[in-house]
Amino acid sequence: MQTKRIVVVRPDELGPGEQKTWRLLRAESGAPENPFLDPAFTRAVGRVRPAARVAVLQDDGTPVGFFPYEKGPLGQGRAIGLGVSDSQGAVLRPGIRLDPRTLLAACALSSWEFDNLEAGQRLFLPYAVEELGSPVIDLDGGYEHYTDGLRARSPGFLKQTLAKERRLARQAGEVRFVYDARDPEALRALMRWKSAQYRRTGRRDRFAQRWITRLVDLLAHGDDPECRGLLSVLYAGGRPVAAHFGLRSATVLSWWFPAYDRDAGRYSPGLVLLLRMLRAAAADGIRTVDLGSGAARYKDSLKTRELPVHEGAVVRPGPGGAAYRLGREPARAARRFVRGHPRLAGAARRTLEQAGRLRDR
Repeated sequence: MQTKRIVVVRPDELGPGEQKTWRLLRAESGAPENPFLDPAFTRAVGRVRPAARVAVLQDDGTPVGFFPYEKGPLGQGRAIGLGVSDSQGAVLRPGIRLDPRTLLAACALSSWEFDNLEAGQRLFLPYAVEELGSPVIDLDGGYEHYTDGLRARSPGFLKQTLAKERRLARQAGEVRFVYDARDPEALRALMRWKSAQYRRTGRRDRFAQRWITRLVDLLAHGDDPECRGLLSVLYAGGRPVAAHFGLRSATVLSWWFPAYDRDAGRYSPGLVLLLRMLRAAAADGIRTVDLGSGAARYKDSLKTRELPVHEGAVVRPGPGGAAYRLGREPARAARRFVRGHPRLAGAARRTLEQAGRLRDR
């Protein structure tokens, strides 16, 4: 099918019919119900990022595709919510044929950058420069079925975590878990803990960026069953010791912003919370928990498989495209080189952590 017309709109200009069509197209494609590729996420980003847009692909006036993006200087584009979005791409009716550069030209974009391109995005896959693994936890068979497999894959992991939970209860007070907490104080505590973790590890503090904190606040107060924020909190002795703010659809939960109180670190409260959350999520109809790309030992222990995601950019010829290559490609190439050399990656991580400690003094 050849697309005949492309119309660019702001996310808040998408009407109920277009949002329904967007979700129907996702369902037709067979893709997972990832909340980051839901229209509600794009609309939320549009409220905090004025340069957010959606290209609506039409055939005889009927929407057959949606391409959400953000536009920067010189037409340099990026995936919607780049930096916090764990699944990116276009939502297209199966069978559509389209030149990606033609799409970019219709959006007045000189480039379009992605770092978590969803598997199956054939339109953009030829422009990927690296494939990453995004570990996931499958809960189709229920929580007990999952923990049976966890015991087989990671002997001792579940036993040790449950033992730490019992010790936490003995030494800090009654342990209580709330799966869907409406606790603004706990959310603010999570942001403080996460900001401190970013600084401590030498990473950029996402919660120092106002648009991200505003986005989290918006999603925390949302009630759309297809895409809304979910705050889960672990309390001990009546106070929060670990929390996670994620994004969920009806069947997929994205592990987004986890953090814990370092004063309770010896009890591994983050892992205790995650196991409690998996049990509650399975009972709530969640079938997949996406842990997101990025290496972490606990993810390797808990995952059941990995989904491929991709990093790269579509770049059109011209001054804007040249500016993108000069400004972004060297840093991207350096990151790929470091990730490809584990010893170098370890040294880089230690350097960042040392820089973080120095900055906090």
